[in-house]
Amino acid sequence: MKVLLLLVAAGLCWAQYDPQTKPGTTSIVHLFEWRWADIALECERYLGPHGFGGVQISPPNENIIITNPWRPWWERYQPISYKLGTRSGNENELIDMVTRCNNAGVHIYVDAVVNHMCGSGGGSGNGATCGSYFNAGNRDFPAVPYSYLDFNDGKCKTGSGEIENYNDVNQVRDCRLVGLLDLALEKDYVRSKVAEYMNRLIDIGVAGFRIDACKHMWPGDMKAFLDKLHNLNTKWFSSGSRAFIYQEVIDLGGEPITASQYFGNGRVTEFKYGAKLGTLIRKWNGEKMAYLKNWGEGWGFMPSDRALVFVDNHDNQRGHGAGGASILTFWDARLQTPGINLFKHSVFHNKDQNDWIGPPSYSDGSTKPVTINADTTCGNGWVCEHRWRQIRNMVIFRNVVNGQALSNWWDNSNNQIAFGRGNKGFIVFNNDDGNMNVNLQTGLPAGTYCDVISGQKEGNTCSGKQIHVGSDGIANFQINNQAEDPFIAIHVDNKL
Repeated sequence: MKVLLLLVAAGLCWAQYDPQTKPGTTSIVHLFEWRWADIALECERYLGPHGFGGVQISPPNENIIITNPWRPWWERYQPISYKLGTRSGNENELIDMVTRCNNAGVHIYVDAVVNHMCGSGGGSGNGATCGSYFNAGNRDFPAVPYSYLDFNDGKCKTGSGEIENYNDVNQVRDCRLVGLLDLALEKDYVRSKVAEYMNRLIDIGVAGFRIDACKHMWPGDMKAFLDKLHNLNTKWFSSGSRAFIYQEVIDLGGEPITASQYFGNGRVTEFKYGAKLGTLIRKWNGEKMAYLKNWGEGWGFMPSDRALVFVDNHDNQRGHGAGGASILTFWDARLQTPGINLFKHSVFHNKDQNDWIGPPSYSDGSTKPVTINADTTCGNGWVCEHRWRQIRNMVIFRNVVNGQALSNWWDNSNNQIAFGRGNKGFIVFNNDDGNMNVNLQTGLPAGTYCDVISGQKEGNTCSGKQIHVGSDGIANFQINNQAEDPFIAIHVDNKL
């Protein structure tokens, strides 16, 4: 399974399975909780010039304001209306960001929360990001409008109204998820309101949607509102293009609801991928990197052409979602970076002090801008993994080798591995307890290459390691197992 960065397996795509990235780009970065103004700047100054294909943004619709705990990240996942106003910015700022990013060749993917509204204990009043009135107790959301008729309270058969048994399909899809008011998506009125919201975003110019909490919606109900969506905006997309759809379904096995039930609607998030990769790189349970030779469907993962894979996301970075302690995050930088670059993943931001804290903010709750330090890292409390040299250069690596088959696999039957992508690129990892010194067939043209992990090509020299490939395609690789980055990657666009 060859995949993108927060993204999808490379392969034949069509309709809602096509990520709609600009030709020559293959990676999407999740700028979690960034302001729209900062995303626009980042598209123009960094993402576009370095070959990123897209940005996943936080939910753009009006949400409840939660003050206990203080302005948590998860308030963004409790809608009050479909007005386009949040702490990331207002509607005009959103439109400006989408326009500028598209013009920079970077497309926008919206995190869409349409399974539910706010929590049943959310109270009433105007405590929402656009100031809209709501009454959660009465199921009254006049800014949509939704009333008590538009929720599943009467359909849920548990005494509490909550999901009590994940082996009961009806509970999982008709009852409240952690108290969140469950929308009656079997009603055409509700489906139409959801589609109206998503169509507004499509018309603005977004390329697709990550749909939240899909396990808690019936696939047929989802199909009904997805069928109502417009084609993408022809200012930036070819005529007849459809929104890229990727659905959040946590399927680790053992439950009656499976990812495959959602394949008809689009791609599905593969949570097993990051959990298993983390276990392997940590060398838990006797796992070895040599086992990666048949990585993908042979490991029980979903088919490549229906999967969206990632190492960590905004949930499991914070102990939510799936994967537990095996998940590799930026806290495990030396372990995470090889995991990222093996097959690419999603990149998220914001250093957490606990599992609920929101973005870096001022005392009034407004989000701090992302500032850029002299060394190109981010300031003001933001962690910008996509600006790490290794990740930036591997995004470029991915673009260079895209479409090339796996080639020249090598391993030492333990935790040293290497493989190529056709005759375009080659990568070597040392996750063993000892040093590595091997001669390997790269499949690359003869010449001197700049390692894009330790540095890059700068004019006629390399700022990092140089790798010499002979006329027979063979090169020597030496990697200290204590190195900060115990891997090397070379590709034809970094050849001297």
